[in-house]
Amino acid sequence: MDAVEKAIRQRRSVRKYRPDMPDAEDVRRILAAGTWAPSGLNNQPWKFMLVKGKQHKDRLAEFTKYSKIIENAPLAICVFLDKGAAYNREKDIMAVGACVQNILLFAHKLGYGTCWLGEILNRKEQVQKFLKSDSDYELMAVITMGYPAERASKGRRKTLKHFILK
Repeated sequence: MDAVEKAIRQRRSVRKYRPDMPDAEDVRRILAAGTWAPSGLNNQPWKFMLVKGKQHKDRLAEFTKYSKIIENAPLAICVFLDKGAAYNREKDIMAVGACVQNILLFAHKLGYGTCWLGEILNRKEQVQKFLKSDSDYELMAVITMGYPAERASKGRRKTLKHFILK
């Protein structure tokens, strides 16, 4: 198994983290990896906001039933769709998803754990008010990140046959 396949198969969502903050240069490299995702017309329709510090994270956590994951993580990365850079909503949302996947995989490569939180989008307007984000940006995901506090479980998937349409 090559390095890419290994990273894809071994990356898991981490919900419990050690308290130490990820290295700032590592965070910069992880976000940069996100920006190398493919996007239609190479429009790169993503923006990031880092949320750290107990007070800010605890307030962000109030917007999801998975609050403990955010409270426990040293860092939350909010990923936005830059509506000003967008040209086709569906394609741009897929590009942001690819950006998120790059972030998850590169963080894993560097030894960090991550969790992609989607349920928080049920209250994205409230989250955006709290974050004071510009109306040109639409929240697409929140990713928690830190050093894993526990060993990840072994993943399992349905067989490939299950996914192929005839």
